[in-house]
Amino acid sequence: MKNSKQGSGRDKPVNVYLVGLNHHTAPVDIREKVAINADKLGESLSLLRQYIPNGIILSTCNRTEIYAAGSEPAEEAILNFINAMTGVSFVDLLPHIYLRENGTAFKHLFRIASGLDSMIIGEFEVLGQIKTALTAAENAKMITPSLRNIFQSALRTGRQVREETGISRSALSVSSVAVDMAAKAIGGLNNCKMVVIGAGEAGRLVAKVAKESGVSEIVIASRTMESASALVEMVGGRPVDLDNMGEELNSANIVVACAGAPHRILDIERVMEVMKTRSDSPLVIIDIAVPRNVEPEVGKIDNVFLYDIDDLTRVSEQNRQMRESEVEKAEEIVAAEVARCTSGWSASGTKPVITALMQKAEDIRLQQLNRTLKKLRTLTEEDQFNLDAMTKSIVTKILQEPVAYLKQNEDNGEQAGLVSELFKLKIDENEE
Repeated sequence: MKNSKQGSGRDKPVNVYLVGLNHHTAPVDIREKVAINADKLGESLSLLRQYIPNGIILSTCNRTEIYAAGSEPAEEAILNFINAMTGVSFVDLLPHIYLRENGTAFKHLFRIASGLDSMIIGEFEVLGQIKTALTAAENAKMITPSLRNIFQSALRTGRQVREETGISRSALSVSSVAVDMAAKAIGGLNNCKMVVIGAGEAGRLVAKVAKESGVSEIVIASRTMESASALVEMVGGRPVDLDNMGEELNSANIVVACAGAPHRILDIERVMEVMKTRSDSPLVIIDIAVPRNVEPEVGKIDNVFLYDIDDLTRVSEQNRQMRESEVEKAEEIVAAEVARCTSGWSASGTKPVITALMQKAEDIRLQQLNRTLKKLRTLTEEDQFNLDAMTKSIVTKILQEPVAYLKQNEDNGEQAGLVSELFKLKIDENEE
């Protein structure tokens, strides 16, 4: 049952709803069925619009979540969307689903942004994934000021946690753990040949870590030689077309699969054919893609050792224990930000003005930052991150007292109107 248009929100308060599943609630064979690749986000948001008027889709290897804002409950409509998009029945889906609303949804998202809900505690990649989700929703015109504000608050919280705690110091990533797992499986990486399937961000990280770890030969396999060649220029190695990697597999010691493909790339027939030419030489395959790139039955072949992303659980638990004290500090920052946002959410009389003011300041900050970065092309990624964090901190501190004043005087429409007029704010009339 598709959802009709929700109420205008003028007679009822606007709420934020979250429906999702993740690596805590669902195994990889369920997660891969509802995963949405970044290049499919626009198409998926178009379908989502048929069920709810606004929403943000956050899909990573660890989770698929949909956030919506409105005056009427959206959970049923979101579940109908997931069913229509994936074909997964409600019977198979519902045991793994969680629902969150307002404060609990904020906390959940802020913990994700802070690296606290990741399989590898403190990893950085999730911040980029949240930003990608927000940008895709913006481009699809599926955003509301409330959703934008919450996601921007999550990004701000994630950066603050990494600046003020050591949770991401020497942080691992799924890619680095995959390489480490391969090294332990074969007893070292010297004189090893690794085939990396996928030339995206995950492939780049795998190849970079492999090179730093002493892998002697790296082959990048991709659907297009252009992508493979571009990655080789960055990290070294040798490019090969995905359809022509059979000979490379014949002599490989390790295969790391991390391509954003909707179908299996290595099936049991193909790997069995490869193993016929290898005598007694073992083959270690690490599949960190979601959906998985390798058919699970491949692990049943003699001398093939197959690991998927859920096999990283043991390593991730060790990583959590090492960072336990930093986790506690991060949780305190998250709790403070959730309290701040929840308090701001209740200030319905001034919320549209506060949202518009913060958005205008953020737009100006990003515009000026991008102009500066174009002039300073020699900056490292770390320098760019620090510059972004610094400008964000400046804007936040400038707005801190005006926003606090508006919240304290939430019933004073004259004050809110004056701020709106002074800053020439564009207020969304449907946003409470």
